[in-house]
Amino acid sequence: MAFTVTHDTLANLAWDKMNGLLPATVQDAFSGKVLMQGFMNTDAVRETLSSGRVTFFSRSKQRLWTKGESSQHYLNLIDISADCDSDSLLVLAQPQGPTCHTGTESCWSQSPPPAVTFIADLERLLAARKGADPDSSYTASLYAKGIKRIAQKVGEEGVETALAATVQDIDELKNESADLLYHLLVLLQASNIGLEDVVGVLKQRHGQSSRHSD
Repeated sequence: MAFTVTHDTLANLAWDKMNGLLPATVQDAFSGKVLMQGFMNTDAVRETLSSGRVTFFSRSKQRLWTKGESSQHYLNLIDISADCDSDSLLVLAQPQGPTCHTGTESCWSQSPPPAVTFIADLERLLAARKGADPDSSYTASLYAKGIKRIAQKVGEEGVETALAATVQDIDELKNESADLLYHLLVLLQASNIGLEDVVGVLKQRHGQSSRHSD
């Protein structure tokens, strides 16, 4: 049975089965991108849980090593869970910079990520534009104009999206939907709200709906 790994559940992992080392796959807690894979022993898991920074056991160096100890590109821990056989780990983390030693975001940078993860990348890009020179980009200029103007753009794009759907102009519907989503993300950022907060509301509603249907 899968379970969350804590100091108290550490002994429940199949250490003997795996000769004291478990494979640990690290996933971006927000975007869902797979970042890297390493190995953990009991000391590495304890250090990860205690420090909040993902730590592995290096088979080549025969010691513990914290990801980012040299580059400062740490992986801040969100959660560790074991699979159904208790012999592999899934680590959810927030990366502080590129994860791969080659300087890329992921050790699988050549593999196309799921389309939905682009939204997470876009949100991070939009967040980075806050406070930038208004002349440097359209996004920065929107922030400079204030929430009222951004909200107005969301309204305009919403109407145009609805009109495109009404007349069944599929290409225009795609374009207007992209404009609407982009401006909505900017509005959320300008309001200091993350997409994760919105998803949290959807999850809560889904849970309530599921309970009511029982």
